[in-house]
Amino acid sequence: MVNRIALKPADAVAEEDVGLVDAARAGDPDAREALARRHLQDVFRTALRVLGDGDLAADAAQDAMVNALNGLDRFRGDASFRTWVLRITVNSARSLARRRNRRREVPLTVVDAHAADEPDASSQVAIRAEADRARGLLEQLPTKQRLAVGLRIDGLSFREVGQAIGCSEGAARVNYHLGIKRLRERMK
Repeated sequence: MVNRIALKPADAVAEEDVGLVDAARAGDPDAREALARRHLQDVFRTALRVLGDGDLAADAAQDAMVNALNGLDRFRGDASFRTWVLRITVNSARSLARRRNRRREVPLTVVDAHAADEPDASSQVAIRAEADRARGLLEQLPTKQRLAVGLRIDGLSFREVGQAIGCSEGAARVNYHLGIKRLRERMK
């Protein structure tokens, strides 16, 4: 009897991505579109964390996705497709920031998705204010700490975070924990 290990949801997504990557490499435009659709939201959020500006993040996300899809033959499979495309996103966003030679700004309008679950209007206002404050403080963290915290919130493992931001798993853990510690201190 063969023991079967149930795939975790992230593992299942990674397995589906392998099939899509193979099909996209073979020239299937639907597979390319499916890969883009699956990962564009994560790519945009990652670019937004690096740049702090929605318009620039949209540009960086588009560049990253185009670069990833055009460079599928360079994808070796050492990491998941998601991790690989997020690494490209970080590089694209940093490159865009350097080209623009601009300073980071915190966006003024951010809506907390969880506030809609709260029935009391005054509670919603308080939750949104606290969420905005936390986002503002997150934006003040050094880039690697900000990315580590944000990517962990998005559900990446420390190994995937390290691969996405270009450091070891241990360094990703350190950046995450230092970022959380700084956020807690500043939130007091």
